Amino acid sequence: MAEIEVLPDPEALADAAAKRVVAVLGAAVAERGVAHVALTGGSTAVALYVRLAASPRREALDWSRVELWWGDERYVPPDHVASCARLALDILLDIGDAGTGLPVPAEHIHPFPVEAAIGEGLGAAWAAQTYAEGLRARVPAGRDGLPVFDLVLLGMGADGHILSVFPGSAALAPGAPLAIAVPAPTHVEPHLPRLTLDPRVVTVARHVLVMCYGAAKAGRVAEVLEGPLDVARLPAQLAHGDNAVWLLDAAAAAGLMGR
Repeated sequence: MAEIEVLPDPEALADAAAKRVVAVLGAAVAERGVAHVALTGGSTAVALYVRLAASPRREALDWSRVELWWGDERYVPPDHVASCARLALDILLDIGDAGTGLPVPAEHIHPFPVEAAIGEGLGAAWAAQTYAEGLRARVPAGRDGLPVFDLVLLGMGADGHILSVFPGSAALAPGAPLAIAVPAPTHVEPHLPRLTLDPRVVTVARHVLVMCYGAAKAGRVAEVLEGPLDVARLPAQLAHGDNAVWLLDAAAAAGLMGR
C-alpha cells in the first residue's frame, strides 16, 4: 500500500516533496551513477520546482547525473503557456545568463519532440513513437519491457486521472504503446490534445511521488485511496503500490478515514 503523508498546507507539501525528491535522486546517483525522473506539470509542480532550483537543494546532489523526462505533455509548441516542458525549462533549469536553476546538461533533458512534430507536420503519433524510442534507448527496462524510472512525479486531476490518462483512456488498454497521443479532453481544462506514457510505468518505477492539495479534491482522494479498485474509472489508483508516496495537504486529506 502507498504511504500517505499529510502536511498542513500547500507550502509545507512542496517543502516535503522537494526533500523527498533530493533524497530519492541522490540515492539513485550514489547507487547507479545516474537518476531518471519523469516530471509533471501543474501548479503543484511550480512550487516544487522553485524549491529544487534554489539553495540548498540546488547544491544537494550532482544534478549533472540526473536525466529529465516528462510523463505527459500538451501537444502545443514549447513556448505555449500550457507546455509542461516550458514550465520546467522556465523554473527548474539553468537557462540563460542568470546562472540560476539546476545545472542539468542539455543532453540529459528529454522533452517530448512536440516542436519538431508541429513544425515539420509529422503529427502527434510520430512524437509519441519517437519519444518511446528515446526512452527505450536510455532508460533501463523492467517488467514487460517498461522503462524503470527512479522517480515519477504525479499530480492528480479532479476526475482521478494521472499523467494525461483520463478515465476510460485507450492508454489503459492491454498492449497499449509505451507512448500514445491522446485527444483533447472535453471534461477538464485545458482542452488540448496530449501525449502520455503507458501509465503502467507508475507500477514499475522505483519511487512514485503524488502531490495533491485543496478541498476540491478531497472526495476523489478518498475514493482513490480508500475506495474499491477500479483503475479504468480512477487511473490514479495505479499509484497505490508500496513504491508510492502520497503527499496531501490537510484539505485534500479531509475525506480520508481517521484524518
